Amino acid sequence: MNKRMYELGSKRSVIREIFEFGKQRAAEVGADKVFDFSLGNPSVAPPAVVEETLETLLKTENATALHGYTSAQGDLETRRAIASFIASKHGVKTDPDLIYMTCGAAASLTITLSAICNKGDEVITFAPFFTEYRVFTETAGAKLMELSSDPDTFQIDFDLLEKAFSERTAAVLVNSPNNPSGVVYSEETVKKLAAMLEKKSREYGKPIYLVTDEPYRELVYGGVKVPYLTAYYKNTVVCYSYSKSLSLPGERIGYIFVCPEAEDAKRLYFAVCGAGRALGYVCAPSLFQKMIAKCQGVTSDVSVYEKNRDLLVGALKEYGYTCVRPDGAFYLFVKALEEDANAFCERAKKYGLLLVPGDDFGCKGYVRIAYCVSPDMISRSLPYFKLLAEEYGR
Repeated sequence: MNKRMYELGSKRSVIREIFEFGKQRAAEVGADKVFDFSLGNPSVAPPAVVEETLETLLKTENATALHGYTSAQGDLETRRAIASFIASKHGVKTDPDLIYMTCGAAASLTITLSAICNKGDEVITFAPFFTEYRVFTETAGAKLMELSSDPDTFQIDFDLLEKAFSERTAAVLVNSPNNPSGVVYSEETVKKLAAMLEKKSREYGKPIYLVTDEPYRELVYGGVKVPYLTAYYKNTVVCYSYSKSLSLPGERIGYIFVCPEAEDAKRLYFAVCGAGRALGYVCAPSLFQKMIAKCQGVTSDVSVYEKNRDLLVGALKEYGYTCVRPDGAFYLFVKALEEDANAFCERAKKYGLLLVPGDDFGCKGYVRIAYCVSPDMISRSLPYFKLLAEEYGR
């Protein structure tokens, strides 16, 4: 058997390990005594129009066609609907023939990195970052170059980035709003990043791609703007998922969008199609493709997450914890109250608090708290966060 695949399969990601522990622990002591903040699983129901659209499709469409194969790259009407929405929402050029429907953001990233990377290439990303970026990049035959961010803001440290580029750099991978910090890259950050990518692409005589991972784009608070990156840098590939915006993580539906102004965009898109074929990711779920076509611009009620954020941030700061206030997503990235975040998370378990250590996110000494849970659970957990802090003399 393949040794690397055995290693990946025999040891789950740290997030999944804690999630499985939580289910086991709840069965032992009762669900009300376990406060599981491990998994980014939306607690808000999908918008009503999602189920209404699915019901209409099931009642009115020809069943054979509805559940049959679409084109390998996705249903054309769905791709047209997405292209039209992106163009009207963000004021950028689009082309439905440069959109590839996928089984969620993980498939989008895996396909895209496999399309643009050759063996020995490097992909730059910024800590903290989603844990599976290493797996996706290494599967593409490349190496993930992990750069620290500004510790006070988690914006990009451009001095480090400048030094990280080499002739092997194939792409820069960004995630804003960010998992695990909830930080949104400012327009100033995006402009500086685009300028540096232009400069380095000229220096090395090849396009260095910007790959943007965007499952949390709509989950922002207080009117914060999330810059649409194809408006700033042409050699951009957008990897999107409806898992969080429509609360559909289990349905695995998303897309890849190649910027029409990218260098040799059609050739790049064919590489995406080829990677999808090689990885077995052709023809995303047909029913949900057709639903998505009719639900563009719809978003779940994110106000619940905003209230959760405000409640949790306010209480934790009062108890002596520190974190960068998130403007998006539904995560807090909190400094552990000791250097070893894994030890801190183990200590938290005795209070029923299931937190994810930040080591696999590229940041030691931090923990991730996924607050996409019920407000009631957050309220009930706060006394235990306080007791945990008091153990450390806070």
